[in-house]
Amino acid sequence: MTLPRLNIRQILHPEAVAVFGASDDVSKFGGRIIDFLIRHGFTGRIVPINPRRSEIRDRPAFPTLAAAPPGVQVAILALPASQLLAAIEDCAKAGVGACVIITTGFAEADAAGSAMQQQVLDIAGPAGMRIIGPNCMGLINPGWNMALCSSVVLDTERLNAGRIGLVSQSGALMVSLFDRGAAHGIGFSACISLGNQSDVEVCDLIDYYADDPATDAVCAYVEGFANPRRFAKSAARCQAAGKPLVMVKTGKTEDGVRAARSHTASLAGSYQSFAAICRQYGAALVEDPVTMIRATDLIRRFPRLKTDGVGIISGSGGGAGLMVDRIAGSGLRIARLSEATRAGLGELLLPPQADNPIDLGGRLPSQGDVGIPALRLLAGDPDVGLVVMYLSSMPGFTARTRDLASTALASGTPTVAIVLPGAAGTQPRAALHELGLPTFDSLEDLLAALKGLFEFHTLQRLAEPAPVRPRGLPIATPTHDLSALLAGQGIRLPAQALAATPTEAVAAAASIGFPVVAKGIAADLTHKTEHNLVRLGLHDEAAVAAACTDMQAGHPIEAFLIQQQIAPGLELLVAIRHDPQFGPFVLVGAGGTLVELLQDVISAPAPISPTTAKAMLRRLRIAPLLDGYRGGTPRDVSAIADTLVRLSWLAVDLADAIIDLEINPLIVGAISQGAIAADIRATWTHGEPS
Repeated sequence: MTLPRLNIRQILHPEAVAVFGASDDVSKFGGRIIDFLIRHGFTGRIVPINPRRSEIRDRPAFPTLAAAPPGVQVAILALPASQLLAAIEDCAKAGVGACVIITTGFAEADAAGSAMQQQVLDIAGPAGMRIIGPNCMGLINPGWNMALCSSVVLDTERLNAGRIGLVSQSGALMVSLFDRGAAHGIGFSACISLGNQSDVEVCDLIDYYADDPATDAVCAYVEGFANPRRFAKSAARCQAAGKPLVMVKTGKTEDGVRAARSHTASLAGSYQSFAAICRQYGAALVEDPVTMIRATDLIRRFPRLKTDGVGIISGSGGGAGLMVDRIAGSGLRIARLSEATRAGLGELLLPPQADNPIDLGGRLPSQGDVGIPALRLLAGDPDVGLVVMYLSSMPGFTARTRDLASTALASGTPTVAIVLPGAAGTQPRAALHELGLPTFDSLEDLLAALKGLFEFHTLQRLAEPAPVRPRGLPIATPTHDLSALLAGQGIRLPAQALAATPTEAVAAAASIGFPVVAKGIAADLTHKTEHNLVRLGLHDEAAVAAACTDMQAGHPIEAFLIQQQIAPGLELLVAIRHDPQFGPFVLVGAGGTLVELLQDVISAPAPISPTTAKAMLRRLRIAPLLDGYRGGTPRDVSAIADTLVRLSWLAVDLADAIIDLEINPLIVGAISQGAIAADIRATWTHGEPS
């Protein structure tokens, strides 16, 4: 195995770079790259490569790297595909450590492009030369004064540095987010676009940022993973390092999957599995790239929130009302102010406004400007974890905005602002940016970023050490006897027996004891109830014989399963699934005949702990049923959690042998009465094991 010439840190901090396709003409890719390197003050050596020029921008140019002085560490190639392989050969022979390939038309295009991409790797691999791309926009390292990128958004006086690390498969999104970040006072430790991920991949960069002392938080736009199973380890690495990870991923729909494949030739993977890994390892998942960088910025600014309560203050009664409706409607919580806070507000405001939300327009006639004292009271309330200032036009707009922002910052309570007016809000926005208070122009943008912020903090509260295998739980081995398999893992099952004929079914029922349930077994059926192949409440031998004979007449039956009838309880689906990209998962959701109707299912990567199992249950829409909704019976949550934990280790043990195993229903009794697996089915990787 050939070791790489450079690691990621060295790629981002080269001392000498070569630009293939270099030019004096800034309308060309190579011309802009040279211009940006010079303009932004890159202090390393710049080596222009152009066979038709001897000098570019007062620097000697060379026809090939072989003709240039040695020592180039990173090369960026903005060349036609027809010239690329020769240039890659040149780089490999010259000892270049990494090539950034902007050129398109590779695996994202067609089979011929995929073959050419493999040729690039065949040249680079034996030389230890890393490849970023192809089909990418390059990279930006503001702290190194370096932009190996040709985007026009870099036509600026300086590169906006900060402490957020960005990785994006989409080059256009990367540079757009870099530009949008500057508009919101958000800077980056580095930005890298990866395109097709032919070599350097998303997880390489997440791992790098997790270890990078110049990076406080990480955000990633992902279309697919080159090595999906690595992602969980990378997310866990960020979590262990205390680096917030915020992500956007395409592939949530089938159309999204197709778009991702056509764009960067990545396997989009199972979005549900990806989301479950994010939950497990504390990565916040948002819907929009701009939301991603804004939420990441809020998380970095506000690493701790004393509560999840939101306090609202506004000069507009309408704005305050809108904020309450939208925040509550988004699943966030409006803070409940203490009696002391409300009493203090009552000395400043009319009774309807002396609460959360605060409408500054409702001040008492005896009072002047009450904004600052009201804000101090709101920010100091024990249930207010974050303050939203909804700012509409007002006299002395800029000065009052500055005073409010200064008061909010001095309080120590995380605060964000919406500035509603257009041109009239330009100076107030500038004042907020100058003071470093996060500012939004629309309620939609604010809500999306706040949801990311609060989701991240919720996930951190649920974080726990790695799961530990339950004491005494044996390592499972494949077997065709599913009942024996589950019983061996300590999962409760009803007394049961298989019968080949109605006569044998009667004998089995007599041995088990009445009442019993009879089920017809046929290989081509998943839902027995839809074919009338489940008969409940059979109280004697005659009922069993009649039921089995009737089932046999209606459908080709291979055998009958006779089971002890279990007392009614809450019916859940619990299952294990082997995601072909992300590995083994455990699932729980509404069960029985309601699985498809409700589609209320939560999954987590296996194995899990009892704490994670209980957290999964609380995320279900049917969770209130566990506590005895509207006079119902509270259920044995601990027994469900124990079943899920045991199933999760079964998923790990049988990861290479099983596609899925489903218990539906798991019948859950009252508290301390346990849970029983009433029906089981499984799909094995290579057919049923012998």
